[in-house]
Amino acid sequence: MSQHRRREPARTVKQRRVVAAAVVGVLAVAGLGVGLWAATGDDGDPADRATGAAPTTSAERSPSPTRTYPLSTAPRTIPAVRDHTPARGPGWRPERGNRVVVADADLADEGRLVAGELGLRYAGEKDDVREGDLRLALNGDEGANPESYTMTVRGGRVTISGPADAGVFYGTRTLKQEVRDGGTAPEGVVRDEPAKPRRGFMLDIARKHFSADWIEDRVRELGDLKFNELGLHFSDDQAFRIESDTHPEIVSRDHLTKAQVRKIVDLAAERHITVVPEIDSPGHLGAVIAAHPDLQLRNVNGVATRGAIDISKGEAADIVDDLLNEYAGLFPGDRWHLGADEYLALTASDPEASYPQLAAAAREAHGAGATVADLATGWLNDRADTVRTHDRTPRAWNDGFFADTSVSADKDIEVAYWTGKEIGARQPAEYLSAGRKVLNYNDEYLYYVLGEPQTFVYPTGERIYEQWTPRVLRGSTAVPARYDDQILGGSLAVWCDLANSQTQEQVAAGIRMPLRATVQKLWDPDRPELSWAEFTSLADRLG
Repeated sequence: MSQHRRREPARTVKQRRVVAAAVVGVLAVAGLGVGLWAATGDDGDPADRATGAAPTTSAERSPSPTRTYPLSTAPRTIPAVRDHTPARGPGWRPERGNRVVVADADLADEGRLVAGELGLRYAGEKDDVREGDLRLALNGDEGANPESYTMTVRGGRVTISGPADAGVFYGTRTLKQEVRDGGTAPEGVVRDEPAKPRRGFMLDIARKHFSADWIEDRVRELGDLKFNELGLHFSDDQAFRIESDTHPEIVSRDHLTKAQVRKIVDLAAERHITVVPEIDSPGHLGAVIAAHPDLQLRNVNGVATRGAIDISKGEAADIVDDLLNEYAGLFPGDRWHLGADEYLALTASDPEASYPQLAAAAREAHGAGATVADLATGWLNDRADTVRTHDRTPRAWNDGFFADTSVSADKDIEVAYWTGKEIGARQPAEYLSAGRKVLNYNDEYLYYVLGEPQTFVYPTGERIYEQWTPRVLRGSTAVPARYDDQILGGSLAVWCDLANSQTQEQVAAGIRMPLRATVQKLWDPDRPELSWAEFTSLADRLG
């Protein structure tokens, strides 16, 4: 995703209120009518300027606001809007017969969706301006953050504009929440954009089968909250959960069909959510090994190593690449998670002595002195090459990157930082100082592990809301601010280690507030204006 433009810091909502109140006071002292200022304070209607339509006449506009209207307050939404310029006026309320119109055919999907949600009539591309219209427009600002938007409520109409359809979509989510909260979108102008370009939710469907309907419901929830990434971890020791044409023998009884996955992917795309698949390797491949026991990694004594594939065998690479190539057609997004974590061969006190076949393969591939860690790094780079042929950016867990190896992980592989507990654990700053891009999956805040095994506890929205920011990658300490631009965003993750500990419904309820807190801090990492109690109350009102 392109980086958003740098600009002078926008005034906060609170600062906007202070400035607006001061201007109103000055005008009142000068003897000017506040209603006149609110009605004619610029050079034309924002909707007219955004769309290029001919300005409406005074007779066509709603009656000018008067002193009877209080200065509007910022809308209450999740995530909170970052800037609101208040104004005096009645605001906008959806009424039956009102139109949703678009200035560009590319916004038809967004227009139809919000029309259905608000009970309005989708009228397509129109140049005329009518009372009650909701108009969606692209503003042509190619240098702006593509997820930014401006929403103007004035003259009995709403205009949402942005440089790309994603931003316009987020503006419709703000409008939907405004209407749900109070029935009316407040008068004024919202200018909004996210701090982080990746705002994710990751779901482990390998250890626990989730129905397609349940996943679709989460996609709708994520879209309304302005998340833009859904990770699906669908292969692990316990099961392989998506239909396969190249290797049907590995697929578990309870699984998603490709038709179901396409429907999920299409629904996500309509809501500007990228679905990121994960086939974890060379560890966590127990379901594949169950159908291909000859690929099981065994130590020097012939003892099988749980979940680990023997990467000294060419057939191991072949089957994983078959799957990566097959599913590239199912998941059209631009990202791919390769896993690479917890390859148990590397937890042995002496991997080279414990797994001589791996040590020999390492020396053959990478020269004398190469280690099993070098071989594992070469495996990761080879799988990254496979997904790059499909124009995907590769991603791997931080414990799949090793220090002091002769082979280095490719520079474009993004780091999914989740733990500081692995053998030879390195601080997040080591990855960042090397110039790597990092995503935050901090397991002390963002890991929802079913059954709370080991030291895991269910995350609370309150703790995320009050203590976590995208720079808190490990534990509770933030990395230096100079690394902020390298941290692409973060993700709340559901792992199903003890799959029967919760039902689907309990998982949905358990992640409800953590999801909302996470996206609030990814959209705006500063201290929220609302208290946790107020934020919870707002979430209850918005549904």
